Amino acid sequence: MIEELLPEGAVSDDVFGPDDSATLYPEEAELVAHAVDRRREEFTTVRACARRALAALGLPPTPVLPGVRNAPRWPAGVVGSMTHCEGYRAAALARATDLSTIGIDAEPDLPLPEGVLESIALPGELAWVHAGGAAGRPCRDRLLFSAKEAVYKAWYPLLGTELDFDDADISFREDGATGRPRGTFTARILRPGRTADGWTVDRFTGRWLSDRGVVLTAIAVPAHRTATTTARPDTGRYQGR
Repeated sequence: MIEELLPEGAVSDDVFGPDDSATLYPEEAELVAHAVDRRREEFTTVRACARRALAALGLPPTPVLPGVRNAPRWPAGVVGSMTHCEGYRAAALARATDLSTIGIDAEPDLPLPEGVLESIALPGELAWVHAGGAAGRPCRDRLLFSAKEAVYKAWYPLLGTELDFDDADISFREDGATGRPRGTFTARILRPGRTADGWTVDRFTGRWLSDRGVVLTAIAVPAHRTATTTARPDTGRYQGR
């Protein structure tokens, strides 16, 4: 499903459930040598997704090891993101000449555990979640959590700094079409950052989708061409100013 949320220039691979053909490089296997079976399977399968995405970019397979804050270390000139949840694993990559960053997140379309929503939501977000009721799909609290995770995954590779849940104020829009719930979201960064080359990051826009019991969110930022950049929420693209 993830490819439906990504722009031109991104490649992706996803699977529902385990991939029995997936294998690990020795240095990857060492990281999960003492993990429980479920953790080891998710770790292995999502890396198989990443290697298939690398192949789609015309690049050879390589170990995908965690870096600082567990952000994946991609080959030079590649940006990307991985995610996994119960029943779903996905990876999305692009060349840095096409996209500046990617952040994807998958979550089960189920209510968050008790107490989690209040720890991640700003007042306006909390009101939006409660306005949706408890029986609707997607579960608004889980969608909010997923979007905040996608924001962090897009933010950290660009800035290299921490971003807390309450540093992003997120609003959602549903496209209104029949069938699977889907739409867009805008994340206003309350603590903007500046990249090393002078690009101010104060807003992200992304897309979301709910299907097959999974909520997906994705942010993909086109490679910037100017020193200062701002988001246009109506298009989901960044434009120089």
